[in-house]
Amino acid sequence: MKITLIGVGLIGGSMALKLKAKGFASYIYGVDQNLKHLEEAKELGIIDEIATLEVAVSNSDLIIIAIPVDATRKMISKVLDLAEPGKTFMDVGSTKEGIVTIIDNHPNRSRFVAFHPMWGTENSGPESATGESFAGKAGVICDRENSADDALKMVEMVAENLEMHLIYMKAADHDIHTAYISHISHITSYALANTVLEKEREEDTIFQLASSGFSSTVRLAKSHPEMWVPIFKQNKENVLDVLNEHISQLRKFKSALEKDNDELLEELIRNANKIRGILR
Repeated sequence: MKITLIGVGLIGGSMALKLKAKGFASYIYGVDQNLKHLEEAKELGIIDEIATLEVAVSNSDLIIIAIPVDATRKMISKVLDLAEPGKTFMDVGSTKEGIVTIIDNHPNRSRFVAFHPMWGTENSGPESATGESFAGKAGVICDRENSADDALKMVEMVAENLEMHLIYMKAADHDIHTAYISHISHITSYALANTVLEKEREEDTIFQLASSGFSSTVRLAKSHPEMWVPIFKQNKENVLDVLNEHISQLRKFKSALEKDNDELLEELIRNANKIRGILR
């Protein structure tokens, strides 16, 4: 199986390593605007050859688009213009509705499968890629009815080789759910990091006193804006909805503390503890 990898960073690079280890990918072409990343990816064995988009796609069975969602929206039509019978195209973006809407009427729409592997870290670049990333995680396929049966089967095989379990949903529903369980987590982490940096000016003190709880909560604040600004923009309405609810919940805690309402404070915490039964 020959694969084109458009974007050789964390997600794309990790997929490539895993698919190679599984024997699913026999040869991988790398396409990226960042020449340094391409060279690093080749040195790390993520890709086998650096190529232009046209050359890579013409020689590949599967094309994986693993770039920021705004870049995907800009180039998705151009990439699908290169589709030929039997070729499958997929993306791995964290938002979906904006991408699939752009190609709704593209003549090669059926060759595309919208896919989101629910995994990531705060790191970026090919040096952060790891082959042991996706096992046991969810992989979401959106609007499967709009993809050709063989293209859908191809992406299902990708998920199987990544050792992910599949979930199928509409693109619009996907964007709502990811706003609640992924995108708000990043905003909260950024906000908490900014709060601490504003109030605690002594960096040595932050480093020395930071507990594991604080470190894990702000871990996502290390994530790069090049990836997350486009995600927030593409999923703006859903993110604003969940952000308003989050602010409402923070106000309840604030009110309980201001009014010395221990009963409300305990109630809020006990209600939050219900998450234990969901996330074990």
